[in-house]
Amino acid sequence: MAVSEPKYNVESKSENYEIRHYESTIVAETLVEADFDEAGNKAFRILADYIFGNNKSKVKIDMTAPVAQQQPSEKIAMTAPVSQIQDSRGQLVQFTMPDSFTMETLPEPNDPRVHLRKIGPRTVAVYSYSGSWSESRYKSKLADFTSRLAKNNVKTIGEPIFARFNSPFMIWFLRRNEIWLEVAR
Repeated sequence: MAVSEPKYNVESKSENYEIRHYESTIVAETLVEADFDEAGNKAFRILADYIFGNNKSKVKIDMTAPVAQQQPSEKIAMTAPVSQIQDSRGQLVQFTMPDSFTMETLPEPNDPRVHLRKIGPRTVAVYSYSGSWSESRYKSKLADFTSRLAKNNVKTIGEPIFARFNSPFMIWFLRRNEIWLEVAR
């Protein structure tokens, strides 16, 4: 099943990663108290409920990709995209909203755990890999990615974002995964 993704331009490519520029996006997000491996499932149910019509307007919103997961940092306001971020408070998981919506036209969530947020334009280094969504695989790939960025003198800011593009029903070895790190300008 094809789903839409945020639009971007590739600024440069290396053998192992690329630098992309994304325009502004809107996300629906939720903070869940869970470890890395269970956060995606726990948050998915909350966010999916919102896009499947549990909102003030009872509007169904198309699924997009990626689902993003990140540790929250103090720099991230609790509003709404889809990604997963981890800290002592839990994991921040975000769904990217279709670009046909604005902050004014998105339906208001009924669930107070769902927040809507606009993320401004950003440039990110992106490392792609296939396979498992496990924390151990993610950490291994993140270590490789940050090592390659350091070797190429690419400076990043903020927390890494784990972006998943496939349904949990996709055969694990065919899954498309990415790690995003915002590039310092």
